[in-house]
Amino acid sequence: MAKQKTKILVIDDDPKVAWLLSEGLGARFEFVAARDGSEGLQMVSTEQPELILLDIKMPGMSGIEVLEKLNKLESRPEVIMVSGHGDTNYVVESIKLGAAEFINKPFDVQEIEIHINGVLERRNLRREVKELKSELQAQSAYANFLGDSVAMTKVKEIIEQVADSELTVLIRGESGTGKEIAARSLHQLSARKDRPFIKVNCAAIPRDLLEAELFGYEKGAFTGAHKTKQGRFEIAHKGTMFLDEIGDMPMELQSKLLQVLEQQEFVRVGGITSIHVDVRIICATNRNLEQAIHDKEFRDDLFYRLNEITLFLPPLRERPEDIPLLVRHFIDKYNQLYSKDFRELSPSTIDRLMTFSWPGNVRQLENMLKQVAVRGDESIIIDLINSAAAAPTMPSRSTYTPATTDVGPTNAAGTETYSLKERIGRTVAEEEKRLISEVLTRTNWNRRKAADLLEISYRSLLYKIKDYNLNSSK
Repeated sequence: MAKQKTKILVIDDDPKVAWLLSEGLGARFEFVAARDGSEGLQMVSTEQPELILLDIKMPGMSGIEVLEKLNKLESRPEVIMVSGHGDTNYVVESIKLGAAEFINKPFDVQEIEIHINGVLERRNLRREVKELKSELQAQSAYANFLGDSVAMTKVKEIIEQVADSELTVLIRGESGTGKEIAARSLHQLSARKDRPFIKVNCAAIPRDLLEAELFGYEKGAFTGAHKTKQGRFEIAHKGTMFLDEIGDMPMELQSKLLQVLEQQEFVRVGGITSIHVDVRIICATNRNLEQAIHDKEFRDDLFYRLNEITLFLPPLRERPEDIPLLVRHFIDKYNQLYSKDFRELSPSTIDRLMTFSWPGNVRQLENMLKQVAVRGDESIIIDLINSAAAAPTMPSRSTYTPATTDVGPTNAAGTETYSLKERIGRTVAEEEKRLISEVLTRTNWNRRKAADLLEISYRSLLYKIKDYNLNSSK
């Protein structure tokens, strides 16, 4: 099959120029011609040339004006300026506007061929560099998203499958599992990677300010609005908006977010004009949104619109096999950051880390290892773990609930507690223990079958059996 010729658009009011080039270089290049700037701009979209030979002096729109309009396109072909006037001002202005070359008339075909080849070679080199950078960025997208367990491998596969789509992604999981890292990975692996990634924590911004922060406001919209301000959605145009803690967004703003999702437009606070944006939305939450819907705290229509793709991030206790890899990564990170030289943790300490329940997940592990690297003493890990284990367990609003061996109605000090959150947390733990015991009994203590029925990893089941002190004789 013959190689497709490179298409070149000649914009010149002299028809002999395109004819001459076709006669001399037609074996290698396909030339199409436009007689003026307006026709040339139309042919850029219809013909999609890889290079443009653009005359400066033409009736109507000049070559400089055409080049200025070409620069407003999303992406434009390479441009070689051609002129019969040896004015250096034209040369300077053309180069400033991004022209790749400047050729004076008269010229011969061999000279034009040399310039064309040079420009196309430089373009191809830039493309190769850009593709290489994209590959490196894709590889580094997981730089802080570590783990080769079955659970994490599945998460990464889903990210790779949906990253380059326009689907809205809802990331769910406990606090500290890496929801922001997952969101940044989705952005970095998408076609929007060179555009803005804008994060808004819906729980961190006061309710009264969140609307103005997201959608901007017009001058005079409220006291202190001395000038018009763009919102985060406008800033994120053509990029990605990451709405963290979406479950904490006030109900009155949820309808406005739904409008952005469905119509890609909104109105600033105090404004009357609709603003169109092209934004991919990624959301994250550790709340049980189904329960929030039941409690009339979250709109069901918004939930279904956000839920085009759901990405569940497993808690660290369900993937303990990833802990040695995480330990090595964080020790190396903080050795380098603080100019330390702490070596590896002992096997017994690693084992202790792998059997801990990690209510704070990867964030908690990282904070522990930061202290170890800075202080150079791994014995503090046991103290930190014991201290964390002795603290009252405060259940998150996640769909995941950390296992705990303390299921009675007392707190860490052994006194009776009336805390509703603690009581609920222990009730959930009791139910988890009862369910695991029931499934183990039904499967005649076939742990692998029980893990499949419970939809948790085999290793996670073993840790829960140990945490709850379950055995087949009970």
